Amino acid sequence: MPVRTLVELLHIAAGLAATALIVAVAAWAYPLARREFEFAGWVAAGIVVILGLGPLRRAWGIDRRRSDG
Repeated sequence: MPVRTLVELLHIAAGLAATALIVAVAAWAYPLARREFEFAGWVAAGIVVILGLGPLRRAWGIDRRRSDG
């Protein structure tokens, strides 16, 4: 089981969930800026994914090496 890879995917998912929650609360609190919050949320979500790719690739490589022997 690729434990390290799953942990990294969980971290990315948690970052995306936190971003979505913050954007939803901000849009609820100030509805006039809903579009701006949504745009900033999409940008932040993209950054979360991009920053998570390096650790994910490292974890995937470690898990592959361990499963190969």
